[in-house]
Amino acid sequence: MTLPDTPRKADFTWPGPDNSRVPFWVYSDPDIHDREQRDLFQGPTWNFLCLDVEIPNPGDYKTTMVGDAPIIVVRDGDGAVNAMVNRCAHKGALVCYKPRGTVSELTCIYHNWVYDLGGKLTGVAFQRGVRGKGGMEDDFDAADHGLQRLRVDTYRGMIFGSFSDKTPPFQDYIGPEMTANIDRVLIKPLKVLGYHSQYLPHNWKLYVENTKDSYHATLLHVFHNTFGVVRLTMGGGIQVGAQGWHHLSYTERDPEMEKTAQNEATRSLKDQYSLEDVSMMEHRLELGDNITNAIQTVFPTLVIQQILNTIAVRQLVPRGVDGCELLWTVLGFEDDDAAMTELRLKVNNLVGPAGFISMEDGCVGKFVQQGAAADPDAETLIRMGGRGIESSDGSRVTEAAVRGFWKGWRECLKI
Repeated sequence: MTLPDTPRKADFTWPGPDNSRVPFWVYSDPDIHDREQRDLFQGPTWNFLCLDVEIPNPGDYKTTMVGDAPIIVVRDGDGAVNAMVNRCAHKGALVCYKPRGTVSELTCIYHNWVYDLGGKLTGVAFQRGVRGKGGMEDDFDAADHGLQRLRVDTYRGMIFGSFSDKTPPFQDYIGPEMTANIDRVLIKPLKVLGYHSQYLPHNWKLYVENTKDSYHATLLHVFHNTFGVVRLTMGGGIQVGAQGWHHLSYTERDPEMEKTAQNEATRSLKDQYSLEDVSMMEHRLELGDNITNAIQTVFPTLVIQQILNTIAVRQLVPRGVDGCELLWTVLGFEDDDAAMTELRLKVNNLVGPAGFISMEDGCVGKFVQQGAAADPDAETLIRMGGRGIESSDGSRVTEAAVRGFWKGWRECLKI
């Protein structure tokens, strides 16, 4: 059976002067997907690659993705971090095909082209031929055939890469409003507690919108609302960066509510639900505040999560126009005791792919993908909280951060 090709639009005209209406073709058109790879992921953006703690020693590497491009991140003998496209300059094969490892050099198994840890080509099998015959041309210059390098910047143990020379330094890229929360959450040396990989059956931008839309959490995620993790009656707000591309949504529990949280966790608002293990709702105040839920996005595809005591970074990888992969790295601090590690993992299991939160987000994303496919020229309405892109103290009933994402997306693609 041959499936019909996805229809391609000839004209990508935005439906209005602002970002409060979004056409459905952004989620399904293959030409848009191709433009995103060139103009967004390989444009003036910083893309999360991995964590310092994942490649602590010389020769340690991790493979990852920036959009559709496979990437190697490796620490060289001087301790510097290098990021390169994971593509041999000879035939285009992957050079590293394992998720992580330790090497002294990078060797493509296809024809044994060898690169150093900075991506420089240092060896070509049979470059001079065999017995004086064959081999590369005399003017072949290995210096012209290294691995394609990315710019690298780091912040608070996170490593970012950019294809563009025009991208400002990372701290300038996200601005002081956004670095403040990273400083708040990643306050000590990190350790990796584990990984999740979750396939989502919808376009990657639907997940980004979901993370920037705060008020759905009290409606879709009944568990959050029922047991007092996130409620719109709680304190909190929305912060957007100076250019609107990035955001932070946070919820703060009142100290008086904190005293009764354990009792409240044994029942729902209507006594319909109960927890066998109320320790799942335990919240140790370790960050100097009463924030129970902080979701931060760094444009285009990074989410930094603090929900109660679970900390994670989520990296989103597009898989075609109608799918994406969500890669979770679950974190703790080096000085955590066994009880804190257990608590972090327990809460992570609650919100992760097999828990209540992420499973629900993936499900509704599929519903939107299916609903939008029938009429690509129809539009979404994103006017909760108005049409602008502004921070909101004390309220999370706004889609300002979603509009900010579309501002960044349109600026990259020039639509």
